[in-house]
Amino acid sequence: MTREDQHTDLKSLRTITGKTADWDELAKDAVAFANGAGGRLLIGIEDGEALPPPGQKVPPTLPERLRKRLGELTINVQARPAVRRADNGGEFIELTIDRAHSVASTCDGRYFLRISDTCQPILGDDVLRLANERPGRPWETMDSGVPRSAADPAQRARFVEGIRAADRVKASVKEKSADELLTHYALAQGPTLTRLGVLLLGTTADRRALGTAPQIQAIKYDERAEKINKWVWDDHALSPVELVDAIWREIPDFREHYEIAEGLYRRSVPAYDEKVVRELLVNALVHRPYTQQGDIYLNLHPDRLEVVNPGRLPLGVTPRNILHASRRRNDALARVFHDLGLMEREGSGFDLIYDRLLSQGRPAPLPEEGADWVRITIQRRIAKPEVMRLLTEADARFQLTQRERITLGVLAQTEGMTARSLRTLLDTQDGGADDLTLWLGRLQTLALVRTTGRTQGTRYFVDPALLHGAALTVPTTLTRIEPHRLMALILEDLSRYPGASSTDVNQRIGPEISTKAIKRMLDDLAAAGRVTHEGERRWRRYRLADAEPPKGQDRSNQA
Repeated sequence: MTREDQHTDLKSLRTITGKTADWDELAKDAVAFANGAGGRLLIGIEDGEALPPPGQKVPPTLPERLRKRLGELTINVQARPAVRRADNGGEFIELTIDRAHSVASTCDGRYFLRISDTCQPILGDDVLRLANERPGRPWETMDSGVPRSAADPAQRARFVEGIRAADRVKASVKEKSADELLTHYALAQGPTLTRLGVLLLGTTADRRALGTAPQIQAIKYDERAEKINKWVWDDHALSPVELVDAIWREIPDFREHYEIAEGLYRRSVPAYDEKVVRELLVNALVHRPYTQQGDIYLNLHPDRLEVVNPGRLPLGVTPRNILHASRRRNDALARVFHDLGLMEREGSGFDLIYDRLLSQGRPAPLPEEGADWVRITIQRRIAKPEVMRLLTEADARFQLTQRERITLGVLAQTEGMTARSLRTLLDTQDGGADDLTLWLGRLQTLALVRTTGRTQGTRYFVDPALLHGAALTVPTTLTRIEPHRLMALILEDLSRYPGASSTDVNQRIGPEISTKAIKRMLDDLAAAGRVTHEGERRWRRYRLADAEPPKGQDRSNQA
């Protein structure tokens, strides 16, 4: 399925043809993409579909009419339409929108910005903020005047080695020479380094000359809020990539543990989760405005860690929608961090932070925004160890999705929440029941979450017995599971455990489910080409059709 995201939107062909044509809506979307990072409108593919209707034809004159009409309705929008033919023979228009060199708007003076998979209006003072935040040429790609040859040899070698060893980088990119890699990642342009190139590969003196290279202070406070220790990285000797490792390594508080009771035993848990801290540091470095001076502060209190970044959140992102909204401030820097495996893909970093904290029985992170700062606070101690036990057992037993873990963790730390409160906390996109259902997933079917009341007054809660150690059991209704749910469970299981037998699949997704039902569904999936298998009878092993067997493994002797 073609998904709508930060750079892609789907539109029906009816949007620009016939009596239902809505050119103003199309102009709004084009302006939103132009004010963002650019994107594409696939006109002729309905929402939720992967392909246009079979046999659909695009009138020959429509692309040119589309280009001219957008030129009449928008300012500073460059649109390039092209007719494409899908695998089913249906035609659609791919409308490519370039990033605008200055602020784009509709002809009637309206401004929009693409945030995640929605187009949001920009009003009032935010219009000036939009103009200030997006110069015609991004800060990262500006010429530094520093020759390529002046790059630090050790930094350059580590970068090239890291890219070639990364599993997120295409083979065609890894084959590029060192100079070609610098150009590919916008670290150099022609004979000189860009400002991003100096930031990541420059010498200490050149990095200091930028004026806005990151400086970090970590300050430890006691119970009376008095400073008792301090660590500073302000000599610009390290690149942002190296700073993450240095901070985690040099601050001893990040490696402290404490014990929590688990029945007759005690369990040692880290004071701070390494993945959470690293993700917070990466977010601070990648999303800070490099046109603005200011230090990054790590405030270590006895009960919490605060990460304070200079500048505000990117336009369109707020503390309330930070779990969903996605907008990169420094695209090229984010790309380097992502390809080196130092950050999650776009829009999933805060999901990971929420997931890990709530799964450990800790409160969700607290984002706050001031006039010129952003602060993210996480708690040091596990508030409810029973929640950690429940999440661990439930995930091992039912292989919960990330959204299911987040929702279960939120509800387990409260005495229950109404549908309205849960939507507000999760900031569901449209506030509808369907959107909340995506977050609840199978939690109600698995009897992990129960409900009382109706409609907006519905209250969701976790059975107190589960928090007090009651065994997790599969409801008897799952023995009569609907085919589409069973299919989804099997496909999810094989994605995690390729090369599994039908018995292994049965035990993981629910031993109460009929063995024959599992086997029948696996046979149906194999017939449809979605699952492949090796071996016969009790030696048969299954995997997803697009999953490759381990290297060196003999298919004929899979058992």
